[in-house]
Amino acid sequence: MTKEELQTKLVELKSDYVRIQSDLDKLEYVKGRVSSAEGQLIRLEGEIAEVNRQLDELAEA
Repeated sequence: MTKEELQTKLVELKSDYVRIQSDLDKLEYVKGRVSSAEGQLIRLEGEIAEVNRQLDELAEA
C-alpha cells in the first residue's frame, strides 16, 4: 500500500473506532450487551497499530 492509502485507511479505522466507542457508551448506559462492541474495539486497535507500523516502515525507507 502507498503512504496515502495507509493514511486514508487509518482515518477510516479511527472514525470506526470513535463510532463504536460511542455505541458502547450508549449500551453501557442502558445496560445492554457490550461484549460485541468491546471485541470490535480490540480488533480495531490491532488494525490501527498495524497501519501505524506500516507507516513507520515507509518513513524509515
